[in-house]
Amino acid sequence: MQVRDGMSEVVLTVGPAHTLREAARMMVAKGTGAALVSDDEMPPCILTERDILNSIGRGEDPDSERVAEHMSEGVVAASPEWSLEHAASEMSTRNIRHLVVFDGGGPIGVLSMRDIVRCWTATGATSGMTPD
Repeated sequence: MQVRDGMSEVVLTVGPAHTLREAARMMVAKGTGAALVSDDEMPPCILTERDILNSIGRGEDPDSERVAEHMSEGVVAASPEWSLEHAASEMSTRNIRHLVVFDGGGPIGVLSMRDIVRCWTATGATSGMTPD
């Protein structure tokens, strides 16, 4: 299976000046766990549900904290032609849970670790590993 088979085509974009609460509301409305952060002044970055959770867990106010203060710098781009194994390997190596899928220069989707697991379990994928 390829990244295109598992990715969500929902690409939510928020601005760096949005509050964390505004970003969280938009993420909930779109049913996504990550948002692309973009404006004309910077390269694309990403804000994940974990970034928001970490801020709230530190006692920060989601109504005053800005996306720019909590987003991950840059995004890890994936090709829609990558295999899901390649994507999972990149996520594991980089210790991330989301890849932004680009085709023709623009984002066309987001692939999460949850998407990969969903694909593998839906198709009955098995590993060549055997238990000891």
